[in-house]
Amino acid sequence: MNANPDQTERPGRRRFRRILLLLALLVPAVIVLGLTWRCLTFLDTAVAPAGEIVVDIPPGSSLTGISNRLAAAGVVGDAAAFRLLARWRGVSGRIKAGEYLFRQPATPGQVLDRLVAGDVRRYRFTVPEGFTLKQIAERFQKQGFGTTEAFLRAAADKRLLARYAPGAPSLEGYLFPETYTIDRAVTPKKLLVAMLEEFRRRLTPDIQAAALRHGLNRHQLVTLASIVQKEAGKKEEMPLIAAVYHNRLRRNMPLQADPTVIYGIRDFDGNLTRRDLATPTPWNTYTRSGLPPGPIASPGLDALRAAAEPAAADYLYFVAKGDGTHAFSRTLKEHNRLVRKYQLHRKGKP
Repeated sequence: MNANPDQTERPGRRRFRRILLLLALLVPAVIVLGLTWRCLTFLDTAVAPAGEIVVDIPPGSSLTGISNRLAAAGVVGDAAAFRLLARWRGVSGRIKAGEYLFRQPATPGQVLDRLVAGDVRRYRFTVPEGFTLKQIAERFQKQGFGTTEAFLRAAADKRLLARYAPGAPSLEGYLFPETYTIDRAVTPKKLLVAMLEEFRRRLTPDIQAAALRHGLNRHQLVTLASIVQKEAGKKEEMPLIAAVYHNRLRRNMPLQADPTVIYGIRDFDGNLTRRDLATPTPWNTYTRSGLPPGPIASPGLDALRAAAEPAAADYLYFVAKGDGTHAFSRTLKEHNRLVRKYQLHRKGKP
């Protein structure tokens, strides 16, 4: 009697099903283990950039775009795994735009921490004492942060003027000369506010109180300090130069300061002429008595202090000696003699 085919095949089928079931269980487990091993290896592996690598993340970049940039630059080893890490941490939407500098080995977690913290590349932006607003704007463009025009437009914001320099014709003189640490994405307004706040911090109440004792309000102080800054070759002489101008102001004598005349000349070519000295402008302190309408440059702390607390001297004149110092005198006769001695070919100096 022949056996039933279904009965003879049933054990084989059962074994086959068991194998399929085992495979169904093992394959996902293997995949999960593989992915887990890949992620653990990714997380623990510090990638060393090939030298100094700069990665620029533009505003509005997607997580995919960011991870691809990092992988292409050799900062992370796996773009997809980096995306998973950012999503797992819940920070995929918190990465900050900017320019990032990588030069040390770092794990993906450390890289992500920097991006979330906004640890962007920083630059030193130095404003020398005596720089004008235009010179600061030109340096802003030269160092690649933006255009001269954009900086000057931001500096003309009436709200900034009303807040930091009320009554002044411009922000000229109120941008404190200092070295600022900024990032590549800095806006003109942000930098301006930093310089204005620094000026506010440096111009202490005691300096302003000293200026008031000498008859100068805040704006007059900054204006006079800017002239002292432009005239002085050495900070040690600033109090004496300031004394000359204080004495002239008290006597209602014209200040006769060349830097103010130059400031009022459009497109000055470097050659100050007699005609320039005789041309009336609001900034010509040869043709007008008193202080000009406002500062002519950014004075430093030494110039501000000198203008607020001039030396106790009765000088009315000074002339450059050609070595960075000046010769001071009380009378016009003595001044003319010193002019002949030190500046034979230079005319029109107080």
